[in-house]
This record gives sequence, C-alpha cells and structure tokens, in this order.
Amino acid sequence: MSTPVADTVQHATATPEKEQPYAALGLKPDEYAQIKTILGRRPTSGELAMYSVMWSEHCSYKSSKIYLRRFGQKVSEEMKSRLMVGMGQNAGVVDVGEGWAVTFKVESHNHPSYIEPFQGAATGVGGIVRDIMSMGARPVAVMDQLRFGAIDHPDTPRVVHGVTSGISFYANCLGLPNIGGETVFDAVYQGNPLVNALAVGVMRHEDIKLANATGAGNKVVLFGARTGGDGIGGASILASDTFADGGPTKRPAVQVGDPFAEKVLIECCLELYAGELVEAIQDLGAAGISCATSELAANGGSGMRVDLENVLLRDPSLTPEEILMSESQERMMAIVAPEKLDAFLAVTSKWDVETSVLGEVTGDGRLQIFWHGEQIVDVDPSTVAVDGPVYERPVAYPTWIDALQLDSAAALPRTDDPAVLKDQFVELLGSANLADTSWVTNQYDYYVMGNTALSFPDDAGMIRVDEESGLGFAIATDCNGRYCQLDPYAGAQLALAEAYRNVAVTGAVPTAVTDCLNFGSPENPEVMWQFGQAVDGLADACLELGVPVTGGNVSFYNQTGDTPIFPTPVVGVLGIIDDVARRIPSGWQDAGENIYLLGITSTELSGSAWAGTVHGHLGGRPPAVDLAAERRLAELIQAASQQELVSSAHDLSSGGLGQALAEAVMRFGVGARVWLREIMERDGVDAATALFSESTGRVIVSVPREEDVKFRGLCEGRGYPVLRIGVTDPAADGDEPALEVQDVFTLTVPELRAISQATFPAAFGATVAEPVG
Repeated sequence: MSTPVADTVQHATATPEKEQPYAALGLKPDEYAQIKTILGRRPTSGELAMYSVMWSEHCSYKSSKIYLRRFGQKVSEEMKSRLMVGMGQNAGVVDVGEGWAVTFKVESHNHPSYIEPFQGAATGVGGIVRDIMSMGARPVAVMDQLRFGAIDHPDTPRVVHGVTSGISFYANCLGLPNIGGETVFDAVYQGNPLVNALAVGVMRHEDIKLANATGAGNKVVLFGARTGGDGIGGASILASDTFADGGPTKRPAVQVGDPFAEKVLIECCLELYAGELVEAIQDLGAAGISCATSELAANGGSGMRVDLENVLLRDPSLTPEEILMSESQERMMAIVAPEKLDAFLAVTSKWDVETSVLGEVTGDGRLQIFWHGEQIVDVDPSTVAVDGPVYERPVAYPTWIDALQLDSAAALPRTDDPAVLKDQFVELLGSANLADTSWVTNQYDYYVMGNTALSFPDDAGMIRVDEESGLGFAIATDCNGRYCQLDPYAGAQLALAEAYRNVAVTGAVPTAVTDCLNFGSPENPEVMWQFGQAVDGLADACLELGVPVTGGNVSFYNQTGDTPIFPTPVVGVLGIIDDVARRIPSGWQDAGENIYLLGITSTELSGSAWAGTVHGHLGGRPPAVDLAAERRLAELIQAASQQELVSSAHDLSSGGLGQALAEAVMRFGVGARVWLREIMERDGVDAATALFSESTGRVIVSVPREEDVKFRGLCEGRGYPVLRIGVTDPAADGDEPALEVQDVFTLTVPELRAISQATFPAAFGATVAEPVG
C-alpha cells in the first residue's frame, strides 16, 4: 500500500496560494489569517489540523477564558489551604489528610451522546477517568449528571437507554462504583441532552504527576490502544457547533470505547508510577495527539520532535492529518528518561499494552513533527495549546428576562384543602424529576471495590480512602436549570449551595469544587450574559464559602437551531470525613425519634417543582440563597455528627419538605408522623408553602430521644433556627408504616413507593434488580 503524500513545511512555503478547507475544520477566516501570521506562511495541512482542533471552543475555551480567570482572582488563603493542584492541569488535587490526596473533575460529552448515545456516554466516562489517571491517581469512583428531553417524547427513550447503558457498561467494566448524580427531564434538552461525567481518584501526596514535558533527550512514548479513524474532528467540529433542527448527523466524529483496554491501561499506569518510570504523562482525549504533544511541550516550556509514522494504527489508510486529529480512546502519552525506557517498555509489555516511541523532548522550543522523514509540522507549541484566540464576545441583557422574573409563582393558586394538597403531593412524588431513579441507578454497580460508604439514594456519595483510619470523602453534584433560567447568577450560587449542603448532611466537611458549565451558543450575546452571570455567581459564592474551584469544563453550543438550553452550570462539591463509620444516612432507621426542621420556610415557589409540575409554570425569581447561613448549617451538622447527636439528615431542595419527608420514609421503610402547624405559625406561611416551598438552608434531621436536649442546645448555641415537626413512627400491629402529615393526608410506605417507582418503568420498561452489596 502506498504511503499518503504529505503536505510538508517546504511545500507550504512554496505554495502560498493553495486553498485550504479551514472553514470545514471549524476555523473562522480571521483565525486562519492569524495562523498564517504566526507561522509567516500558510499552514501545512497537518498544522491546520492541529490548530483547528486546539483552537476549537471545546479545547481552547476562547469564548470563556476571560470569565474563567475570575475563579483565580477570587481566592482567599483559606481556599488555598488544601489545594495541591489547581486549574490548568488535567484535574485538580486536594489534600484530604494523612498523606492522602484526592483528584476529581467533571466534564461534558453532550453532543456525541445525542448522535450515538451509547458510545457518546461510554467514552465520556473513559475520558474523564483518564484525566484522573494522568494525575498519578487510582480512579476510585464515577458519577454522572444527565439531562434529557421530555420523558414522554418519542425520541427520549433512544437517548436514555443508550446513555445509561453506555455509562453502566464502561464504568462497570472498569470496576468503578457509580456513587451518585442527577437525572433531569425537561423539553428544553430535547435536541441537546447533557451528559456530564465525573471521576475521582486517590493517591499519596508524593505520587502527583503533572503534564509537563521537560528534559532534552527524554523520550516521547505513546501507549495504549492503536489509533483509528474514530472521533476525527470530534472536538472542533462536533463539540464546537450547534445542532441544526434536522437531527443527529456527524456520526463518525463520535469515538468508540473499549473499557477492558482502559482497565489494563489503569493498572499499567499505576505500575509505571510506582516504579517512577515516567517524568510526565498526558491522556489523549479531545484533539488526540495534537493536544498531547502541544500541551506537554508548551507546559514544559520545551520543544519536541515526533516521527508520526511510528504511531501504531488500527487503520493503515489514515493520513498524517487524520492521525493528528483522531480521538481514538484508551491512549496515553508519557515522557520517559532514556535510561528508564527499557524498564518502561518491560512494564507495558507485561500488561500487553502496545507501545511506540514517537520521538524526544528537545530544547529548542519548537514542536516538530515528521512523516517518513519529511517535516509536516513546525510550530511554537504554545501558539497551539496556550495562546489561542481569546474572544470578548458581545454581551446583551436578555430582552425576555424582566417579564419572566415579574411572572412570580406567588400569583399561582394555593390551597389548604387536604384532598387537593394530597393530590399535589402525589403528583410531585411521581413526577419525572422527583420519582425514584433506580431504573437508572440499578444498572450501575455502586459497591465494587468495597469502599463505598454512601451511594444512591443518599444525598451524596461517600468513599473510604484509608481502611485503617476510616478517612474518606463525600461528593455531590447539583444544578437546577430552571433557577438558572430565571437568574443565572443566583442559579449558579443555588447549585453550589445545594451540593455543599448535600455533602454537609453526610457529616463531611465541604472542601473543594469542580464544575461543568453547560450553555448555548457563545455567538448569542444573551447566552454570554448568562455565562458571565453564572461564573460571577459561582466565583463569589466559592469565596464566601471558602471552597476553591479546582478545575472543570465549559460546554458551549448546547442548542438546537436558535433555541439554547437553560443555563446549566453543574457544580460538584467534595468534602472530607475523618471516619466514614460516622457517616449520616438520609433516612431514619428507628422509630420513636424526634424529627427536626433546621432553617426557615419562606414563600419561595418560583422555579419550584410544585410550580412546574402542578401549574406548568416557570417565572419569578428563584429562592434566595444565604451563603453565611449555609456555612453555619454545615458546621452545625458537622458538630452534631462529631457528637453523634443525629441519626439521619436530609437536605430540602426540589419538591420541598413534602418530597424530603417522603424520601426519608422510603429510604428504610420507617414511618413518620409530622405536623405543619408550627412551621405555618412561626414562619407565617400556608400549608401548601410549608409542604412545597424550596427555601434554602433547610435540612430535616432525626434525633434519638436521649440526645434531644443536647441537640437543641447545640442549635440554640449556634443560633440556627430549629423546630420539632414530628416523630418517627412504629407501625401498629398489622399496619404498614406510613407518612402521616397531620390534618392533611396519610400514605403508607408501599403506597409512596408504588407512586415513586412507577414513573421510569412506565416510560422506559422494567427496572433491573438492585446490585447486591
């Protein structure tokens, strides 16, 4: 077979007039002109391929960079105290104590998951796990944040079945527990579902690895799966463009994953790290070899020479440009000292991982790539990986937002009729976004590895890091796109507050943040206003709560035609717990305990599940967020956990008190008798508001009788509002345990479960049996 003819640097210099398909690669005319200015000539087709993927929105963050800097500007000494690696590397790293570090990050794989839901979601998991591996860590858990179109839309099952089976297939094959996440349905995501994947890894402090190529003469080694034709142009063309109304296209741009190859790659990398056989490492995700070579060289301030014909191929017909752009999965690039190369190769050979030496690090500051002896790339790597275009996109205050905010849910009819309140409670309990999600979560293994301390359906996932001490971490992710549509600044803060509270109620101390910012087209000035507001809201709230943003992801172009999705800044919060044996579950397990409501209930129904589900309404302003109160609440729960005063804690968010009570009852099947009267009197609200308001800073806890005085004293000493609203209730002989809201309704646990568990199977088929712990 003949070797493809390459467009060399020499040829590019001699043929300045040659027309190049820059627009088809996603580059704008002025960006193409800028590349020619940087190089002093037209780019070779290989260089054009590299710049097109690395300057894409997905890789270069050209529309978001000026905003993301705000995370670095709003930092206190408190926020730096546990931060070991911050933004700019593959993932952030946090010191969790006892010499242990945790690395975690969330990323999007939205567009591939609409076109090819199974592979799109599977490779999303694979990619984020490799980011964690490349920091030197052993991956220990994954989570997923999913947003689909309307549950009753005919295309939704295609996406739901594909995405959930892709995630479960990949993570289960890797042997990683899936410990939490979100599943949301809204028509606004119909043509543009969101598939965000989070991974967490654990390492000792001394094992942290950075993606910096230094040391002239060190070898550049590619190892893992062979390079194929899948995923070509994925970052530049697929992820950095909107969907037209015509539906899925661009299928070849979706990568294909092999979790078994990745599992071997994980073990191989960990042995390489243990033997101190790599100087630096980078995973090959978006933009493939283009990204790994240019980022490693740019980060290290060095140069690199690579012979591209040494890349092992699955498809021998690939052109050099396609090899540079391919996003084939399960590949890593390492920088290896020459004297350690034989030992490195011995380890990859032991694990049967194919390996090729592509070239070496140089001291000249140039990235030079050759193809069968002919030079096809000669660039300053920082112009590819670091100094891409930075846009200050036009920003416009949305023309529609004032009218939307004036349309408050306070004007919606509220009832005190017990029969109507019961009907509304039941409608919410069985609604798509509040119903039992075990149809999804039962496909995931959440006990594998034996270190899962909390998982579905608790408020956060929790993993034990150290078997001897019990040290662990908790993690939760949240976002309410409806809130963000009403007010993106407040909506981003509400997402952080909820994730922070979800971590706090497990007994862990919230410590660090990752985010995945999902928005419409940056070319829409109203979308850029939403984005700027959300980033400001998140940066301001992180500063007030004392938790740093360690890294994350921006996903733009999430829209179909001219209609953007709701702003969806997913926020993940990681917390530290010194002993997972002291974790707090979300439901009560014993009868005869007192149920307390922490926090104040206000008439805050705008953007609520009640407004959306019962009235089909979205308008007004979202609930107010009091970050100082959230912090005091977290410290209060931490103190109660240390003194073992509470036996359960569950945050109040979507669906309000009614939904939280139902979930706490269903968790272990222990009933409760609850009264609303004192909430209504103290807070000046009606019964519907007491049940369905989504006021923040609220948690329900169950307290054993013998700890009652101490618990109340703790709350009073810390000045946090507390109200006894019920008791956990033993079922009378022959009766089923039930949730009784006095003077309003009573529903037994089997009735609650039947309502909650019917929704997903009705839409998507039978639920698989729960994994066995």
